[in-house]
Amino acid sequence: MGASSGAITAYSVKTKTKNVPMQNPVIDIKGGRYIATGTDAAGNKMAAIMSKATAEGHVNSGNAKKGSGW
Repeated sequence: MGASSGAITAYSVKTKTKNVPMQNPVIDIKGGRYIATGTDAAGNKMAAIMSKATAEGHVNSGNAKKGSGW
């Protein structure tokens, strides 16, 4: 899950699959943590917690949108 890898990936609990690409991610800041939320290709909700540097990298590269808390 790095900014250099392009799309944000997360674990899908429903399909039990690791490194699933997140569709339309939005990064919110809650309690000082950066949380990307989005869906997988099948529409299942997923989330990923990341560092500030990783979050800013995804936003600056256009991989994600800023949500609440910025």
